[in-house]
Amino acid sequence: MLEIIYQDQWLVAVNKPAGMLVHRSWLDRHETRFVMQTLRDQLDQHVFTVHRLDRPTSGVLLFALSAEVARLLSQQFEQHQMQKTYHAIVRGWLNEEGILDYPLMEELDKIADKHSQVPREAQPAVTDYQPLGHAELPVPVGRYNSCRYTLMELSPRTGRKHQLRRHMSHLRHPIIGDSRHGDLRQNRGAAEHFGCRRLMLHASRLELTHPVTGELLQLQAGPDSVWVQAFEHFGWQALLAKLPAVTQAEQGSSSAPASTEES
Repeated sequence: MLEIIYQDQWLVAVNKPAGMLVHRSWLDRHETRFVMQTLRDQLDQHVFTVHRLDRPTSGVLLFALSAEVARLLSQQFEQHQMQKTYHAIVRGWLNEEGILDYPLMEELDKIADKHSQVPREAQPAVTDYQPLGHAELPVPVGRYNSCRYTLMELSPRTGRKHQLRRHMSHLRHPIIGDSRHGDLRQNRGAAEHFGCRRLMLHASRLELTHPVTGELLQLQAGPDSVWVQAFEHFGWQALLAKLPAVTQAEQGSSSAPASTEES
């Protein structure tokens, strides 16, 4: 059962669990659970995808309930008219907020995109970032006698593949659990000592104009128990107030695997 965070006659939004694919993919033919099919069965009606969160990313995921509404919502995404807010736990201490304007080359999958043409030039990519809290624990990781972490609020202005993961890696503060762009020793340490066995990236908020009524919607998805456990380890209990209300759903459990995919 998916946690529905908003629903009306035109659209529905859920709190996507980490480790769950949005829809079927021939690259993951062994998978049997998908958000799209689960939601369709839960509502007993067809749903239309308008954007995606990759497998290890949890949080707000929006669907349309008709093809026309899907078209209108897709236009908002394509024209960057929606405001997306993520939270992430990253390696090290990042002390200042800023705007990272760092173009990214298209990142293609070796199998799924083997016939695709890679653009010759890097594409514009812009991310707003703000540190919310810091932690240092006396746990040796690699050559260091302690480990440091920062809770980040991230708002992408563009939508490049793996943009947040690649931008944080560029800043030398990779997201914990990122097996492709991150620090593998830090990932192992966070998994062993703090239960962070997956990508610590959560889509907390999505702000948009309702495609039919014109009202401003702010959709919010709370973090799951893995995030709450991490906050307790890092002494960030007070910072939970900066995130949407904690969800009671346990679909996004600590057993969800880390992956090379992301929003």
